[in-house]
Amino acid sequence: MKIRSYLALTFFIFFATPFFTFAQFERGKVKFTHADSLRGSLTTLRTCYDINYYHLDVKFDIDQKHIKGSNLFKFTAAQDFDQLQFDLFANLNIDKITYRKKELPFKRDGDAVFITFPGLIKKGAQDEFTVFYSGYPIVTKKAPMLGGIVFSTDSMGKPFVATACEGTGASVWWPNKDHLYDEVDSMLISISVPSHLKNVSNGRLRKVTNLKNGYTRFDWFVGSPINNYNVAANIGDYTNISDSYRGEGGELTLDYWVLSHNVEKAKLQFKENVKSMLSSYEYWAGPYPFYKDGYKLVEVPYPAMEHQSAIAYGGFLKGFPPNEFVGVEGGTKWDFIILHESAHEWFGNSITTKDLGDLWIHEGFGTYLTYLFVESQYGKDAAQKAIFLTRPGISNDSQVAGPYNVNQMGSGDMYSKGAVLLNMVRLVINDDEKWRSILRGLNTKFYHKTVDYSDVVSYISKESDRNFNSIFDQFLKYKSLPVLEFIEKDGKLNCRWVAEAKDFNMPVPVRIIGGNYKLIYPSSNFSVIDIAGISKGNIEVDI
Repeated sequence: MKIRSYLALTFFIFFATPFFTFAQFERGKVKFTHADSLRGSLTTLRTCYDINYYHLDVKFDIDQKHIKGSNLFKFTAAQDFDQLQFDLFANLNIDKITYRKKELPFKRDGDAVFITFPGLIKKGAQDEFTVFYSGYPIVTKKAPMLGGIVFSTDSMGKPFVATACEGTGASVWWPNKDHLYDEVDSMLISISVPSHLKNVSNGRLRKVTNLKNGYTRFDWFVGSPINNYNVAANIGDYTNISDSYRGEGGELTLDYWVLSHNVEKAKLQFKENVKSMLSSYEYWAGPYPFYKDGYKLVEVPYPAMEHQSAIAYGGFLKGFPPNEFVGVEGGTKWDFIILHESAHEWFGNSITTKDLGDLWIHEGFGTYLTYLFVESQYGKDAAQKAIFLTRPGISNDSQVAGPYNVNQMGSGDMYSKGAVLLNMVRLVINDDEKWRSILRGLNTKFYHKTVDYSDVVSYISKESDRNFNSIFDQFLKYKSLPVLEFIEKDGKLNCRWVAEAKDFNMPVPVRIIGGNYKLIYPSSNFSVIDIAGISKGNIEVDI
């Protein structure tokens, strides 16, 4: 007899379905291009320098859908070199690159740009160059599913413009070292817009300058490390609503930038959701990671994106559309766009993957925190019910963990399958305080750092005193489900796991029907189930 385990499989895709489509792959079936490797790989032309600071200065000509500006790169040499790579989409022009008041020669290979310095830059040296560029960026009408810039108008007919570039890459609209492994330590974002509009970007507003040419420049400073796709420009007829929250890290500023005609609606929506969310997430995952830069929600002309300290918000909805949380306590009360995107401040923005192939770390943990919010509001049973109701939508069509070095995400199952996997790990550990300490510990050990698959799984294994490698491997690196196989031999019931992951050994609760559950620990070899009187006719497996 075989019983297929559904502990982390076949359930509904929470958050991914309405807004996101992911390229999917199976090893050996997808051919990656030269451009994929240029964007995704870490050659010495990228690893030779560490980014310390950017000053991005861009003017938006909204009528022409044109941008023009510059970006200053300040870096530290990680080794001796005289050439490096940065990135800018090929449809944007490089007007010049300056270094020590002289222009540098450069070559382009698709979206990659290679510059040669006049002499050797020695390891440990700090240096800088500036890229001047202009052109017509990719215009997207399906953000954030397709990256680029949204040029639209609001319901009052006024310009409403925003950037969104996760997956596609930040170099779709500004020159940078476009790889997740190297986050800039801090940056100044200067965006010039027509004077009847405002720009809202990440971090804190330092200065507003009337340029006396019909444009106004808004200077925003980000004091914390930030990944490239989080850097945002949001342009519209904005009004600011200010508030504050007393949290674990002190007084946190809350700023809501919404279109002027949505102020009253925003006051009600955000008051009901933001502080409850922050209280829950700080309890489970530790202090909000960006007290220095504040917390902002910024209304945008597309559904949502987790832009660090300037979360893109396009909702004013309650219950996640199309309301997958029907039947869950509070499922129609809370704004799950705010809950999900804010969760990324901990997992995705503070803790960031080194490679797009590990995006499950962002989305799995981010989705899981929303269920912990349900637990904070309504108790553990309600949260477990919510997780249970999502399981049938998992497609199991391809691996959740994507391949490295080719700028490729894994399956869209990373949202719900990732969340249910984490819930299963919690149940295996069977110590809620330890589990909470692990979630908080992740945000202490990897605070403002980039991580990979091994970093996260190894940490959970170490802190729980249990090797979770095979469990994570099976559910993230393979699309197939493990099979729990039973046989009767010599009057005794035996079982084993049939799985692709090496040494797969997930415990599972079993009982004689009507009795108490007992954890058993099957391996890849048959072993006797140590429960008196159990047989294939009366066994019940908690799946």
